[in-house]
Parts: sequence; C-alpha cells; structure tokens
Amino acid sequence: MKLLSVDEARARMLAEIAALPAESVALADSVGRVLAEEIRAVRDQPPFPASAMDGWAVRAADCPESLKIVGESAAGHGFEGRVGAGEAVRIFTGAAIPDGCDAIVIQEDAERTGDEVRVPEVAAGHHVRPAGLDFKRGETLLEPGVRIDAWRLSLAASAGRAEVAVHGRPRVALLSTGEEIVEAPAAPGPFQIYDSGAPALAVMIEGWGAAVTRSKPVRDQLEAVVAAMRGAEAELIVTVGGASVGDHDLVRAAGEALGMSYRVESVAVRPGKPTFFGVLADGRRLLGLPGNPASAFVCAEMFLRPILAAYQGALPDPVTITAKLAAGLPANGPREHWMRAKLSYAEGEVTIRPYRDQDSSLISVFAASDALLRRQAGAAALPAGAVVEALPLSRA
Repeated sequence: MKLLSVDEARARMLAEIAALPAESVALADSVGRVLAEEIRAVRDQPPFPASAMDGWAVRAADCPESLKIVGESAAGHGFEGRVGAGEAVRIFTGAAIPDGCDAIVIQEDAERTGDEVRVPEVAAGHHVRPAGLDFKRGETLLEPGVRIDAWRLSLAASAGRAEVAVHGRPRVALLSTGEEIVEAPAAPGPFQIYDSGAPALAVMIEGWGAAVTRSKPVRDQLEAVVAAMRGAEAELIVTVGGASVGDHDLVRAAGEALGMSYRVESVAVRPGKPTFFGVLADGRRLLGLPGNPASAFVCAEMFLRPILAAYQGALPDPVTITAKLAAGLPANGPREHWMRAKLSYAEGEVTIRPYRDQDSSLISVFAASDALLRRQAGAAALPAGAVVEALPLSRA
C-alpha cells in the first residue's frame, strides 16, 4: 500500500467532499452551523449619534457655563426638540444625542441646581458615539463559511436577521468493530476492554457540527461488517478498528465488497498509519480509523474534522500555531509524528512539552493533552527553545 503524507492524504480526501446544500434556520438555532450566505448591514449601527455615558448633552461652545435643563434623552426615548444656546439635556448611555448638541459632560463632572446644571469646559465629540461607529449600512458583517457562535449570532441579530441560511449537517454513521470491545455497563470478558474510542468520537463529531448515529460494536465477521455498512444512512461512514491488514481486520474487505474505490490506502503518520479513505459504489464516503483510541483521535483531528468542515462549507484545514520546545527532542523517524503535548503560556510566550510516553493506546495521556506537536518525517533533533508547529486541541 502506498503511504501518503498527512497533507497529501487530507487533500485527496477533501477532493471528494462537496458542501451540502443550504437550508434556512431560525437565528436562535444557528449556533454551531456554518453560514451559507453573506450577511450585510441594513442600517448604520448605531443609527444615530449616541451617548457613551450617563450625563448631560451640551453644546461645547456653551461650556463652561450654567445651562438651563430643557428635557431628557433616554435609550428608546429621545429628546425630540432642538437644543439652543445655553441649554442642556439630561442623557443616559445609549440614548440619541439631541439635535444641536455635540458633546457629553459625564454626571460626575456636573452640578445640578433645580432646573439648571453647571458644567465644565468640554471638547466637541466628547463621549459621543457617531452614527455608524460599529458598522455602516451595506457593510458585509459575516462572510459565508464562518461558523455561528454567540458573538456572530449577536452580529447577525444586529442586522435584523431572524433567520439565516446555513449548510446542512453531514450525517455520519460511526461503526466500531472488534470482538475485544464491549460497551458499558456490560461486564467485559477476560480478554475484552471497554469501548472508549467510539463514545469519544461521537462527541467530537457532534461538536464539529455533524449528526452522528452509532451502532453497537460489530463482530469480527465479514458479513456483519458488510451488513452494518450497507445499512448506514449517511454521507460518511466512519469505522473505528479493523482498518489494518491483519486476519481480523475486515473493514477494508467490507468496503471492497461494497465497491469501494480507494483514495487513500495508508498514511505515513504516527500514530494512525492504517487510516484509509474511499468512495463506495453508491457514492457514500468511508473513512477507516485505527482501533487504538489515541490513534483514532489524532487521525480524527487530522482528517475527520476537516472532512466535516468541508461538508459544511467551512475552511477545512487545521489551524496550527508555533510554540517553543520546553525540552529537547530526538530526531524523528520516517513517518510524520503528531505528539500529544501540553501548552504553557507565560510572559507573552507559548511553550510546549510533549509527553514522554506516546504509546498509541494511552487514553490518559490524550486526556491530559491540550495540543498535538507536529514533527515532520525525518526531522532532525531539536534543542529546548526550538520553534515547532502545534495544533491546539479544543478543551471547551
């Protein structure tokens, strides 16, 4: 089998993924979805000059002076008249600046006596938010391809949107295989372990915006694996385990029985070399992940997350950062290595320390990690302080 680099393998996978059609959803239901349209401002924000403070709206040319109070401007209830020479209006944060006024004196700097207020000297524009300070009418607020979160929802709401067009959620069928795994709370036999990979992957898939269905672990029988794949109603089938070429690794054979055409047969990556990707005869995509949980999780970050992003019209490439090594590293072998690691932030500098034991079966190490440190194939030894590439892991 041809070993591909991580970048080439991901590119081949993504070449087979098209964004799903758009659908309209209520803005309140759009969080986590990927925008399929451009959102433009329909008015200036704020739509009028507004006060940034509680205080007094005045004409700067009149100050300092004792001014006659002629009214009040509050948020949603503006002063409708025009302020003339020697006059002031009580005003509150967010309220419209009355016609004729050009400055705000904060209430702590003013002294009211009856229907007059004494104010100090103030410059024009002081504590005034001009119309359109946040954005102007016709301005693009959100581009297609961004994932809606609470802050972007707020921006869309400020444009008067009650509904938005988002890409559909990809359907993912998650299948775990192997006689050795059992689901809690069932008691494992003497040669069995609890299924820890599929439950975590299901949560990852949901968090990455897809709709996931899980089947119970499939036995190591070709007919059972084929049947599970055939019955999966999804754009993408993701298998955990059985992706290698051993006597009990049946996922590839099951895919081939369903007319699979390989796009990626194996990846020059550690952990996760057995990862493969293909297209079934009926057009469904199949991503085969290794059975070791850490291998599956690393390859999910490398490949599954970008695939799901591409289905949703989002940017598919992982976003990495640079960090300085907290300790030296030996030379790397012939496969790209994504090492589980811990980031530290101090004095404006990001440092990273890979865990000593990188065995692909260690879930505890993955649970303690918050980043993957990337080492290129054949990379030379590095001293402490060397700059490396890292992929932060979501721990929200």
